[in-house]
Amino acid sequence: MNSQSYRLLFTSAGRRVGLIDCFRRAAGKLDLEIAVSACDMNPEMSAACQHADSCFAVPACTDADYAETLLDYCRTNRIAALVPTIDTELRVLAERREDFAASGTYVHVSSPEVIALVRDKNACSDIIEQAGVPVPKTALLEEVREELASWDWPLFLKPVAGSASRGIEILRGPADLRDTYPEPMLVQHYLQGPEYTISAYIDGSGALLSVVPHLRIGVRAGEVEKGRTEYNAAFEEITRKLVSALPGLRGAICFQLIDDARLGPCVFEINARFGGGYPLADHAGARYAESVILESLGKPACADQNWRSGTLMLRYDAAIYR
Repeated sequence: MNSQSYRLLFTSAGRRVGLIDCFRRAAGKLDLEIAVSACDMNPEMSAACQHADSCFAVPACTDADYAETLLDYCRTNRIAALVPTIDTELRVLAERREDFAASGTYVHVSSPEVIALVRDKNACSDIIEQAGVPVPKTALLEEVREELASWDWPLFLKPVAGSASRGIEILRGPADLRDTYPEPMLVQHYLQGPEYTISAYIDGSGALLSVVPHLRIGVRAGEVEKGRTEYNAAFEEITRKLVSALPGLRGAICFQLIDDARLGPCVFEINARFGGGYPLADHAGARYAESVILESLGKPACADQNWRSGTLMLRYDAAIYR
């Protein structure tokens, strides 16, 4: 592939400096000259925006003008691909995916239907459990209040549409329950054991191409700080069942599971996007960034199972100075 300019946009870029670097390396492997744009509500205070070649401000992803602002930018700047990074922007971008495509921009996103399902953690748990994916006992908080005696404590509480560890609590007993919560809440059995993130890549036809688990050795603010890739055949089979149960998944996704000492591995969180720990999989040989670029150019994805188990990541604080 001859060297040529390739324009890429990261939305809600925040602190995703590592993800930008994954794509820069991927473009180099494909002999592409890449120009990275990034946006955020306050790009001057976003490390990833300052690390990009160009950046700009956008309204909140819940704003009615969000998608149109991005469309205008993509048209004007001939953006080849758009990569979203947070859960709350996925649905609006999925719903406008064809509008972006008509302007020449490939949006790396799953179907609107599967995004809506994944965001509803209670409904999603039911669907994947029916497909044979192991999950912890799960119910809406209102249902739990009606049958407290049937639950073994402690329990795990989180928002039905939560993200990034927001609003999570461990309930040691019924006395820990508050009378009211600001949003619908979900209750799950509290799992105890090693925690894993599984990164996976599903191509445009819906075929699962790659599964890369990593052990979350250390976590800070909900994101892996120390991790190690580990091949696990059981986790690979769980991933196949999960992808089969959610046929609208596309591109890079991730999900979390805990290998509970009593129950075995149980899936408790799914994100239809690049996970914050994806750079570990990338350094282990996963080719998800390359695959996004290739699929945006109308070529087959190259993600596969040729990656290195045992790759260790130790994150540290770094800074950008202006």
